[in-house]
Amino acid sequence: MHRMYREFLAPGDEEVLEATGKWPDTDEGGARVLTWCEGGGESLVLSYDVLARSVRVRWSRGGEVLLDVFRESATRLSFTSGPSARQASVDFHMGACAGVLEVQVAPHFSVRDRLLFR
Repeated sequence: MHRMYREFLAPGDEEVLEATGKWPDTDEGGARVLTWCEGGGESLVLSYDVLARSVRVRWSRGGEVLLDVFRESATRLSFTSGPSARQASVDFHMGACAGVLEVQVAPHFSVRDRLLFR
């Protein structure tokens, strides 16, 4: 069975800073990590590893995890920033499935995940 390798295209740290106002940290495994905090003890963490082609979104409130999504086979990470909203979008291609994970960080946290057969 022939598998086509797809590169994970992600913006450089300077582009991430320009789009989000945040410089990505690096975790012990080499993944880039962005953290946003809101009032009420809410936090949203987006981490991505270009070499492993993986993305993780972790949303918590007051120490309680509300959402924890880990996905491999990422192909593209992009950020959009405007006067009313700021978000990250991650495209995925996994065999017969393709999808997008949208993570909004402003004006409030929101996560939308779609994974469909192609």
